[in-house]
Amino acid sequence: MLAKLVFLVGTLIRNKKIFSSLRFLRKTDKWDIKQLEKYQLKKCRELLNWAYNNSEFYREKFNEYHVTPDQLKTLADLKKFPVTEKSDLLNFNNDIQINKGFRKLFFSETSGSTGQPLVFYRDQEWDARHRSAIFRGYSWYNVKPWERNGYFWGYNIDAKKSRKIKLADFLVNRFRLFSYKEEDVLNFTNKLKKAAYLEGYSSMIYQVAKIVNQKGVPEKYNLKMIKGTSEKIFDKYHEEVRKAFGKKIINEYGAAEAGIIAFECPAGNMHITMENVIVEEENGEAIITNLLSKSFPIVRYKLGDYIKVNKEKKCSCGREHSIIEAVMGRIGKSIKGKKDNYPSLVFYYVFKNLALNEKLTLNYQAHQDKVGEILVYVEKKLTGKEKMLVKKEFEKYLQHDVKVELQDGHQIERRDGKMKDFVSNLD
Repeated sequence: MLAKLVFLVGTLIRNKKIFSSLRFLRKTDKWDIKQLEKYQLKKCRELLNWAYNNSEFYREKFNEYHVTPDQLKTLADLKKFPVTEKSDLLNFNNDIQINKGFRKLFFSETSGSTGQPLVFYRDQEWDARHRSAIFRGYSWYNVKPWERNGYFWGYNIDAKKSRKIKLADFLVNRFRLFSYKEEDVLNFTNKLKKAAYLEGYSSMIYQVAKIVNQKGVPEKYNLKMIKGTSEKIFDKYHEEVRKAFGKKIINEYGAAEAGIIAFECPAGNMHITMENVIVEEENGEAIITNLLSKSFPIVRYKLGDYIKVNKEKKCSCGREHSIIEAVMGRIGKSIKGKKDNYPSLVFYYVFKNLALNEKLTLNYQAHQDKVGEILVYVEKKLTGKEKMLVKKEFEKYLQHDVKVELQDGHQIERRDGKMKDFVSNLD
């Protein structure tokens, strides 16, 4: 099969360590929790020692907090070490980046959707583990990475960069959608009939699913997996996507600098990639240590997400990797009331409660342009009773400090970059 040959040869040229990394992750896939935590402790000690001895930033940071790598006796001891902010990675980039001692480095950057993009370099082992974590997740759905696949992502209209993207798509047997024009969508969905999987921005998958369903013509798709990345997957998306393509969207949770943090299994649980990362939850915030990040150490990094981790839950798939029960939204701009400020986490709880208690599942986006007021766009046309339920739920969290205006029956579209559930235009 030509696609398989192209993929394997390309992978061998790019980073041959991917093959051994994938074999390792397949072996550890069924490790028990004690084996996983023992491995994490070993790798964390290695990383802390490496960072202390080779990165000027971490050496000064650890000394400032009077901690040394030999103080890590248990995983719980990691809390003794200082947290790292996105601003640290940006402001002290050269002091963190380690280029010596590596045969090959891979350029990487964040999307910059929440501010200034971060540029750094991954070493070979880090790059291999990052990609292998994705491929292992694919294997849970019997997906081979060289199989034909559809892709919803950004593209570049610059001619030179566009040619690079087309070449990259060819090498991984991929086709992508560039617009929502009917002819483009029809062309894309026709190709999708022969594809094994679909991935990309969840909001784009949802929008195309709606177009397919509005056509009202049943199509036959044989997709093994539909994977959403980089954006929040609203509960409302699943119904539309399942109707169009026969499967729900599964979640791959990660970030360029943190790596693949968790991947959803067929039983519906997001298992943490414990072989690659340590995930801490402090006051609902995600703090990530990437165990493979030697060229650009990521130690106790505040990722900027609210999450909920469950270390006790047993999954029917048999994996003992800890579970992330929910990614509840970005930490960032607050809802500003006339008297108090409120975390954007309010939106998660309001709409989760409506779905669980009132069976009212809504796709939404909130905007704030004035202190004490928010405008909430809701895609569904609401009845009078449903509007009352939504406003009543908001009152539980915001009291009467913030006026909530609902605009229902509103088309919610992503703009440039990732779609956000809360957009604040206040300083």
